[in-house]
Amino acid sequence: MADSLHCLNCNRPETEAPLVSLRYMGQAAWICSQCLPVLIHKPQQLVGKLANAEQLEPADHED
Repeated sequence: MADSLHCLNCNRPETEAPLVSLRYMGQAAWICSQCLPVLIHKPQQLVGKLANAEQLEPADHED
């Protein structure tokens, strides 16, 4: 069996959580559905886990 894919944030495998694929800076990565809000709202928490995450801006919400 091939190696399973893991969430870039929490490291949960695809056998434990649905994973969403993404590409950033020419690299492929996977993030689970529970960690997706981190990517959207608090990308600074992904520094060291996603290349150049420090350059990402949180989503701008209009209230």
